[in-house]
Amino acid sequence: MLTITQKWKPEDPLVVGVSADENQSILIEKIKDAAGLHTADYLKSGLIQPPPGRVENVIVPYENQMVRVLCIGLGSRQMMTKTDRRNLWGQAFQQIEAQGVERCSLLLETLIPDGQQYKEWTALLAETIGLSTYKQENYKTGSDEVKRLKSLSIFSAQFDQAAMETAVAEGMAYAEGANTARKLVHLPSNILTASELAAQSLKMAERFGFDAQILEKEDMENLGMGALLAVNQGSVEPPKLIVLKYQGLEEWEDVTALVGKGITYDTGGYSIKPKTGMPGMKGDMGGAAAVLGAMETIGRIKPEKNVMAVIPSTDNMISGGAFKPDDVITSMSGQTIEVLNTDAEGRLALGDAVTYARSEGADRVIDVATLTGGVVTALGSWMTGAMTNDESFYKQIEKAGQETGEGIWLLPYNDDYKAQVRKSSIADLNNSPTRKAHAIMGGAFVGAFAEGVPWVHLDIAGTSVAESGHALGPEGPTGVMARTLAYYVNH
Repeated sequence: MLTITQKWKPEDPLVVGVSADENQSILIEKIKDAAGLHTADYLKSGLIQPPPGRVENVIVPYENQMVRVLCIGLGSRQMMTKTDRRNLWGQAFQQIEAQGVERCSLLLETLIPDGQQYKEWTALLAETIGLSTYKQENYKTGSDEVKRLKSLSIFSAQFDQAAMETAVAEGMAYAEGANTARKLVHLPSNILTASELAAQSLKMAERFGFDAQILEKEDMENLGMGALLAVNQGSVEPPKLIVLKYQGLEEWEDVTALVGKGITYDTGGYSIKPKTGMPGMKGDMGGAAAVLGAMETIGRIKPEKNVMAVIPSTDNMISGGAFKPDDVITSMSGQTIEVLNTDAEGRLALGDAVTYARSEGADRVIDVATLTGGVVTALGSWMTGAMTNDESFYKQIEKAGQETGEGIWLLPYNDDYKAQVRKSSIADLNNSPTRKAHAIMGGAFVGAFAEGVPWVHLDIAGTSVAESGHALGPEGPTGVMARTLAYYVNH
């Protein structure tokens, strides 16, 4: 979709940025030097002054033809943050696509801030275009053809072409990873079963050269994964524990484990959800999707790091064999668990997955999950909730979220909260001790399996799906945390 070219082709509309605080004569010269296009009459007259994020079209003469120039309003050239710039560019390219433009060329030096590292801004621009023009697939019959931006070329009169190509590839790696996560969350649960999620993971492993292993039910029984197996008891679909390993160092050491909740559908089990709580539960594998999206980005960029993805996957169904409130189960860690709520199943699956990651040499663990409605009540759809047993480790994840524009808010985690999930007269742990501090209870339960390993928990129940279209994509799955996890690993 995005390529680097040495010069503008007149048959393609030319995209330029117009800043409110830039001397117009400078912009005129940039366009003239790079494209040989004279826009002085338009720019000097002040006719082209689109507000930030808006696109204005002008037709100007060029040699023996008329050409189309798409002018994006950039607002202040210097004062915007990365998040501001993402939102502005995203809005603009959605408008360009909505106008039916299928091909265009971007004059890079007019679109990025002066005095900044052009490679970093080029990567950000490529990432934004990949995210903002993403479309959700559907299963409608008949023709639903819409014009799409199929080809964009970036050119410059002043920047190194090879460096621009590297930057574009990096930016697109982040966009493609997030879009992979979006696609997975969007799939219906009758299509994306645990087996299908495993199959897609194996395809990714083959594509990027990851080591891959799929643990089957018998393997889990041999390992004593009683928590994950309990969640699967009511299902006709077999459970899968998906393990991908990327080794960027000579030795398997200094390993980061990314653990993603892969519940492909959650009825709540015998603690059944109300009918209004069922739609959307195909997305209860959003944590798994984020981890796989991050692994795609990592596979494209190939950092000198060691990373392991661990995804416990099953659906949570009801049958005569399903687990029940009051059951006592034994996790892989050996800790026993009193089940008081079968709708608190994700933390059970994650507990065994965290234990497995530690057994495979993880030096630090990040778990990602659409875990609790409580985090939505606390933080809405604007922030991902986090918990940690290592604040310095968390700060690195928080910084990654700031860089990618994915906000994270740290919830408290102390001995008072830890004690709550151990309040049981019959077992070591209780999977649902109270409705109070609901989001923290879910995280505290998972934290009981970290056992001294640096750990960060990310609850994306509020941020994994957008209720309406936005600057970086359509209504629906957001792919949240795929970029943050990848950024943390790559940096």
